[in-house]
Amino acid sequence: MHGFGRYLAAALAARFASEGMSLAVVLLALERTGSAAHGAFVLTAWLAPHILAAPLAGVAASRTRRPRLFHVGALAGFTCAVAALSVLLGRAPAPLVLAVALLGGSCGPMVTGGMSSLVAGLVPAGAGRDRAYAWDASTYNAAAVTAPAVVGLAAALGSAAPAMAALTLAGALAAALAATLPYGTPQPAPVTNRGAAAGTSPGAARTSPPPAGLGAGLAALWRIRELRAITSATTLAFVGIGTLTTTSVLLASRLGSPGAGGVLMTAFAVGALAGSLTLGRITALEPGRLARWAMAGTGAALAVAAFAPSVTLAAVLFAAAGVCDGPLLTATLRIRSEYAPDAVRTQVFTLGAGLKLTAASVGAALVGFAAAAPPQSLLAGISVLILAAALLHALVARQAPAPAGGAAATTPSGDSATAPSGRRTPGGP
Repeated sequence: MHGFGRYLAAALAARFASEGMSLAVVLLALERTGSAAHGAFVLTAWLAPHILAAPLAGVAASRTRRPRLFHVGALAGFTCAVAALSVLLGRAPAPLVLAVALLGGSCGPMVTGGMSSLVAGLVPAGAGRDRAYAWDASTYNAAAVTAPAVVGLAAALGSAAPAMAALTLAGALAAALAATLPYGTPQPAPVTNRGAAAGTSPGAARTSPPPAGLGAGLAALWRIRELRAITSATTLAFVGIGTLTTTSVLLASRLGSPGAGGVLMTAFAVGALAGSLTLGRITALEPGRLARWAMAGTGAALAVAAFAPSVTLAAVLFAAAGVCDGPLLTATLRIRSEYAPDAVRTQVFTLGAGLKLTAASVGAALVGFAAAAPPQSLLAGISVLILAAALLHALVARQAPAPAGGAAATTPSGDSATAPSGRRTPGGP
């Protein structure tokens, strides 16, 4: 696990900056222009490139001969865009501001899925890597808790500009830490008798897979049943998750506490952090099953929250939903790591993250059109989407029976960009 501690620090800093942008941009635009809509347009430009940039970033990361330079450069570009927006927003012509936001957003996939793809090169396959993904997932949740709080506090004390400065410093710290990480091929599990029987000899050199094409990552997401199941399910779930922030504000207002929407989302984020650090570390449970139960629990808790008579009870139920949601990211990362072919590993991670963010953006837009509806109905709709995602995963994951013969029978060459690589953890969960 050489360098994994530094990786966690870099991931937390980068995701802190990413999570804080959605609130900081809107607050800064409101402060300088008097219009939150201006900030919304900038935020849209920031998020929009994710789905387009994700496959390109994945291909570039897998083909580069200098992965350290590529990852650090992406983080540096992200940080420079945050710094530029803190200066230009509300002061420079709108087209220039939007162009900067588009460029910065194009680096976003490397902050999310791109960084998570590095874990396989830092931690050997096995239960240790599964736990490592639980820690990686916790950085998202920790950032979701702390970043809005820091941004909101800075804005309340005076201005959103210091908040943008804090996000810039966090991005710079992430880039500096990323420069110190070791970059290598995914580390295999220790050789066992089972591995030897499968034809793996101790000391055998791992050869790097040839570069994969632009569409290879998307092909892997579709053709490998486990990847198709988790990607389709989480994309559908995030259409609902993307509406949760706006819905929580509307729900709090309906319950008589207009300013308590942030309390509900903080409760959800704190619960998600607790869930990722506890339930997410259960490596004995197959990750697909863990993902289904996580989505089912989240949807059920939010369905009950739709009938909460007070903000206090709603916050408790939002926290329970967060606890259930916490293991979902851990399970998702484990599935991507176990089943993504080495040649398209980074593409799979960046594409998966890009699809989820795009789905969340779609959800946010949809709830804007339906904002006049009762918030209880909106929250019930969110729960239905997440429950439907759990059902979708179950249906897709069971479309075909698992091949007989265990992992050794399903593990193809690492050179294949579309065939399932099988589990890399002999005897693992």
